Amino acid sequence: MTSTFTLKLRSPFRAIFKGLLPLFLGTALSVSWAQSPPTPTPSPASGKTELLWLGQAGFRMTSPGGKNIIIDPWISTGPKAPAIYKKDLSALGKVDFVLVTHGHVDHLGDAPEIAKLNNSVLYGPADMVTPLITLGLMPANLTHRFNKSGTIEPFAGLKVTAVHADHSSLIVFNNPATGKAESHPAGEPVGYIIEMENGFKIWHMGDTGLFSDMKFIAEHYRPDMVMIPIGGNFTMGPKDAAFALNTWIHPKMVIPMHYNSNPMTKGTLAEFQEAMKGSPIQIVPMTEGQSLSF
Repeated sequence: MTSTFTLKLRSPFRAIFKGLLPLFLGTALSVSWAQSPPTPTPSPASGKTELLWLGQAGFRMTSPGGKNIIIDPWISTGPKAPAIYKKDLSALGKVDFVLVTHGHVDHLGDAPEIAKLNNSVLYGPADMVTPLITLGLMPANLTHRFNKSGTIEPFAGLKVTAVHADHSSLIVFNNPATGKAESHPAGEPVGYIIEMENGFKIWHMGDTGLFSDMKFIAEHYRPDMVMIPIGGNFTMGPKDAAFALNTWIHPKMVIPMHYNSNPMTKGTLAEFQEAMKGSPIQIVPMTEGQSLSF
């Protein structure tokens, strides 16, 4: 009589028993070589992107793969930045990399300190990053210079492309040797197309006025969500932002930003919502310190 059974073996016994199997006469063996179960890892494709608004144009973005990105963090002196982060930048958690759109204080802000605190790379426009190094504000090994149309991949599956923004850029440096403030040109501003591991794309516009190539950027990169300035004076106001979205960009969702923190930028959320009436684009209003997942 021939019996059949299944034997599951684990290393290092597989080779020994495999060699002995022919000795078991009269018995047919069906053997499956069992592997130790792999450690499960979350699938970025099924994950979500979490956004925390830090005020003005500053956000913490947590990617589906768990990477924390800080962009334009005006925190320690930002009037609407959440108190917990104003008190302690380490409360932001582990920051994997930092993005800055241009050199103005309400965008460069605490970016150098956050990068150094986390031993993380600060990415930004080439001619903004260079004076950060030469002025001694950033060590060269924690910086990366790139320009419009340049794409970086700080981590596998995470891509950031610099795109046009219509604005200016300047670094104000308080020189410790003289005790005086100095103004240093900081190249050209940019916006960023940030593509998460699951393909979700965010266009953070930085500071910008209207320019017709918004249409090209939208058609070429196809962002799912746009973060758009609405404060006016230095950037688009509510009506111009609504025009850009409805005429050229047509995203699924929009987060208004760069308002409510500077008395010179008088545009309001209510004015933006009024200008967007009848639009199919979903407006996602946030309050400083609020987190949302997408």
